[in-house]
Amino acid sequence: MASSSSSAGRPVYLKLRDQIAAAILDGTFAEGAMLPSVRAFAAAEAANPLTVAKAYQQFQAEGLVQVQRGVGMFVAPGAAETLRAREREAFLRHEWPEITARMRRLHLDPAALLGKPERT
Repeated sequence: MASSSSSAGRPVYLKLRDQIAAAILDGTFAEGAMLPSVRAFAAAEAANPLTVAKAYQQFQAEGLVQVQRGVGMFVAPGAAETLRAREREAFLRHEWPEITARMRRLHLDPAALLGKPERT
């Protein structure tokens, strides 16, 4: 998920996609759970239904949701773990190097931040 500072220039459909992904990761939408309809999600987020549909289509193309015609869209088995693996990779590749560089500049000790006693 992108932080609010890094999401400022992102397209709305990607921000919505991030919200849905976060809900899948935190269990709000568990595997097999039905996602809100495009119209319901658009209304809840004050977004254009076409924008929501674009976000949903991306999940469908990635195999993270399954469509049951006339019924709705459901979180696919394994979707959370697939998303978690992708998010970990993106974090370690893009965000973590920036975080560690900033920690070095600020002389922050990772052990102290994690509440572990420092070794001397």
